[in-house]
Amino acid sequence: MEIRQLGYFIKAAEMLHFTAAAEACFVTQSTLSQQIKQLEDELGLLLFDRIGKQVRLTEAGSVFLHHAKQIILDIKKSKQAIFELANLVNGELKIGVTYAFSSLLLPALGPFSAQYPGIRIHVEYGTAGELENKLRTADLDIILAFHEQSDNMGLEMEPLFSSRIMMVTSRRNPAALLKKISLKELGKLELILPSNGFSSRDLLNEIFRKNQIIPNIKIEMNDIHSLLSMVEKGNWSTIINEKVVGNWASLCAVPITGKELHKQAFILWQKGVYRKRAAVLFVEELMKVYKGAPKKPLISDL
Repeated sequence: MEIRQLGYFIKAAEMLHFTAAAEACFVTQSTLSQQIKQLEDELGLLLFDRIGKQVRLTEAGSVFLHHAKQIILDIKKSKQAIFELANLVNGELKIGVTYAFSSLLLPALGPFSAQYPGIRIHVEYGTAGELENKLRTADLDIILAFHEQSDNMGLEMEPLFSSRIMMVTSRRNPAALLKKISLKELGKLELILPSNGFSSRDLLNEIFRKNQIIPNIKIEMNDIHSLLSMVEKGNWSTIINEKVVGNWASLCAVPITGKELHKQAFILWQKGVYRKRAAVLFVEELMKVYKGAPKKPLISDL
């Protein structure tokens, strides 16, 4: 069994077309078919059902696909570990972040890049769920996100901070004068909310459902900066992590009455795998920024 055979098999399984898979692997269709046939002979089972020009995975093929991907992933990580041992701190660092972490992430990027100019940094924004899927497949090295501590399958979690869920509106909005607001009152406001999949929105959906409240959602957006810009300029309100609005002086955060709603922030790693040295060094720089930053008062206290 050879690595290239696994690569051919995985591509054919993803595309379910030998000719297209061969083109994607830059080999002839006969070469790809021959290599997969050798793999099947070695395993003693058919991996594909071949029906004319169409192919589909057999039960054995579906089982083997999972293991083949894991083997390729392990090889990729092993090569990265050896590369770093030979080259110290070079290569690429892939960081996944949710929008709330911009104020923490950005001050750390400059000093880190200056100290380690050989590292190319790629930053990807997204929802926690999207980023965690990419972390599990090694498409990202670390994630900064809010997460439920009970849901840590396949992840190692380093706590950062806890952030309250607040009602946020423009200082020009009469709702900004409130000292606090109830869930029932929130249900009557015209709201712009993050799209489903954002940690604060998923929490809100559950809370509104449990309290039998149907919120008056006017707009949903998957770009938080645009969402806050809309709130800033209009008469809408939103419900979001207080950390997100730390640099928006024109916005006001109002606490929600009853049991305080919190989200816990973590640095997330893939569990039980080699930690890229560049990622470890970046987290060290990030923690310097976090611990050294002055603690700002909450917007609602200004």
